[in-house]
Amino acid sequence: MNSDSLKIGVIGAGVFGNYHAGKCADHPRHDFIGIFDPDHARVKAAAKKHGTRGFDNCNTLLSGVDAVIIASIAIHHGPIAIAALRAGRHVFVEKPIAADLETAQTMVRLAEENGLVLQVGHQERFVARAIGLDSAPKKPLKITATRFGPVSERGTDVSVTLDLMTHDLDMAMWLMGERPTTVEGEAMCVYSDTPDAARAKLTFKNGATAHFEASRCADGPERVMRIDYPNGYVRIDFVNKTFEDTTGYGFNKDFADHPLALDSLGAGTCAFTSAILDGTPIAITGQDGLNALEIALKIDGKLL
Repeated sequence: MNSDSLKIGVIGAGVFGNYHAGKCADHPRHDFIGIFDPDHARVKAAAKKHGTRGFDNCNTLLSGVDAVIIASIAIHHGPIAIAALRAGRHVFVEKPIAADLETAQTMVRLAEENGLVLQVGHQERFVARAIGLDSAPKKPLKITATRFGPVSERGTDVSVTLDLMTHDLDMAMWLMGERPTTVEGEAMCVYSDTPDAARAKLTFKNGATAHFEASRCADGPERVMRIDYPNGYVRIDFVNKTFEDTTGYGFNKDFADHPLALDSLGAGTCAFTSAILDGTPIAITGQDGLNALEIALKIDGKLL
């Protein structure tokens, strides 16, 4: 596709739907067609806030756009994305890519068969790029991460592994450049019908390991990752945008001021738009999202 304008819509008028709608409304290359949500009052308010049209029928929105951003309830990500891809629309889907493996596999296949962009919202990668982790001269030996949040009804339609830990699973595979050879983990329910706390260990073919803990039962947010390299370590606090660095690899100590870190959601929107209009590489592919989902489901005990 070669154009200066992308007709785009947002599906979901909740918290993240409104975030995405704001990015679409402000983007100079977007013709923001509208936003859909089954909650009529909510979609009406969102449409007014962002100066666009509110839709009460998803198919009607799909018929008038080139691309959609899906920021609905997580269990609906997959079915909506499949409908959009079958309609020939490019898709940016928030994480997790889907709630089950078969649906995610169908999404990846449809995108490939129809030459469509399918991007997944693992936005932490943009912060990692601001630091320069993608250009580290050596691969990690060990990755350790904790990702905690307070009790909330939001996101409990899927496990904490798919809701929170998925970011760290994606990051580990991206930094290592491969999928793990073994996955060990456990997840347990605390206050909802899906697991609210989980821990996992991933082992890669070179012997490197990744150790993750995630919980949505904590007193407050915590997003910390430590990456051990042969020459030292980096410790990143994604909430406070601070880090320690003993590697000597020249990582960006002022990454918090980098545009990719200041607005990772906007960076994702720009990458999606550029992939469609300019043919640039997809920042986080459907296969990336599928890989993270598969590992998460193994941790949850959903896959052998």
